[in-house]
Amino acid sequence: MDPLHDPDDETLLDPRQARDLAGLIETARLASAVVRYGVRTRVGVASVVLNQDNPLPVANHACALWGTGAQVAGTLMELEQVFAEAGRSEAVVYASPTTVGEIEGIADDAAWRAVEEQVVLLHRSRGFSRGLTRPAEDRDIEGIVELYADETGLSEEGERRLARHLGHRADEGRSVLLVVDDPGVDRIAGFVQGFVERGVGLVEQVVVRPGRRRRGYGHELVTEASEELRRMGAMLVAGHAEEGGTAQRFAEAVGFDVAYGVTAYARRIDDLL
Repeated sequence: MDPLHDPDDETLLDPRQARDLAGLIETARLASAVVRYGVRTRVGVASVVLNQDNPLPVANHACALWGTGAQVAGTLMELEQVFAEAGRSEAVVYASPTTVGEIEGIADDAAWRAVEEQVVLLHRSRGFSRGLTRPAEDRDIEGIVELYADETGLSEEGERRLARHLGHRADEGRSVLLVVDDPGVDRIAGFVQGFVERGVGLVEQVVVRPGRRRRGYGHELVTEASEELRRMGAMLVAGHAEEGGTAQRFAEAVGFDVAYGVTAYARRIDDLL
């Protein structure tokens, strides 16, 4: 038996190692979410980031709820107020191994609901690159926003905020934003966004135009982004994906392996009014 893996599921790290790893990755995610006008703070026993300039869900969330059951329950109540005051329609907690194992029951009692099961994956293998990517330029921002909006259903206001946010990231030395051009057409075929903090690299978003998929562009983007993150000091490269979904299958196909699970919990602020 591998001593580093959970005996109940050998695809996952053992709880202690998973918690240490999750702490490193969450620190990097919080740092990424703060760019450029975000705020990181503590609310009760949780770490929280709020960034009204960034419309992406990961830019406004809580994580690492570690304490007694009463402390965690009290923190969930505090988070509802904090997210409401920040103008968010929903309070979100990402519960990884840095959050107490009893979170499911505590959240249920507090009327929070589990909305998504995710996995965190580590990039293990280095693939071959055809040299198709290039750093994004100002002229690419509109195309990146278009691709992301088509993929996620982002509102017009969200598109404006995302364009502004990506412009800020272009000036952030810890960020990676690469694109691959659409051959014969004056537009991009896809993009990848990444970030590095304290030796941890994150592959955060990868989107390829639907009509250009299955041509190796996604593999190229991830390979180049991972190598760039390592050149910038990343000792490990991680990504998040919906458990069992297309994104997880893609990640595994381009060299990632599952490390541990994450459950997203949410509380609609509208329900409190």
